[in-house]
Amino acid sequence: MSGMFITFEGPEGAGKTTIIHMIYNQLKEEGYDVILTREPGGIQIAEQIREIILNPANTAMDARTEALLYAAARRQHLVEKVVPALEEGKIILCDRFVDSSLAYQGFARGLGIDEIYQINQFAIDGLMPKATLFFDIKPEVGLERINRNKEREVNRLDLEKIEFHQHVRNGYLKVIEKFPNRMHSIDASRTIEEVYQESYKKLMVLLNK
Repeated sequence: MSGMFITFEGPEGAGKTTIIHMIYNQLKEEGYDVILTREPGGIQIAEQIREIILNPANTAMDARTEALLYAAARRQHLVEKVVPALEEGKIILCDRFVDSSLAYQGFARGLGIDEIYQINQFAIDGLMPKATLFFDIKPEVGLERINRNKEREVNRLDLEKIEFHQHVRNGYLKVIEKFPNRMHSIDASRTIEEVYQESYKKLMVLLNK
């Protein structure tokens, strides 16, 4: 495969979705062959699974059920969208990937980072991102941003207590320890423009390696 798979990660309210769209638009303007996608979702089957996972009505969902649904959506997304794009030599920018499962279900839900990684190995069949930009922000700041943004969808994870979101951030910090060469941490508490500029510079270095 000659393409490049780059993922964007971060807790709720980190601004990664805004940044990934800005970078995608910039790369398109510069003539790069790039596609933008997201998890869970990106294709019809995975979007349907996303609706189940994030539906605020599904508060009874078991943590292992949640982890397996994410892995199922991930598998279909890879087979249908990511792998074909890589084979065509495209750059894929993906809003969330396996690291989200490690942080949210593995650490915050208490299922174990290594256990969730093993479940996802079956789903991804060894395909990991070339690089991951991690947008780091304290949960209090991220959730305050969400509360101010009336246009953002409120999903089931937004309804969790602050302690859960603190665990998510700590989970991501564990993931960085596990994959130090792949993960690139960015301070997301600054202005969108500042975060964008740093993200774009880091991405350019990765693309030119």
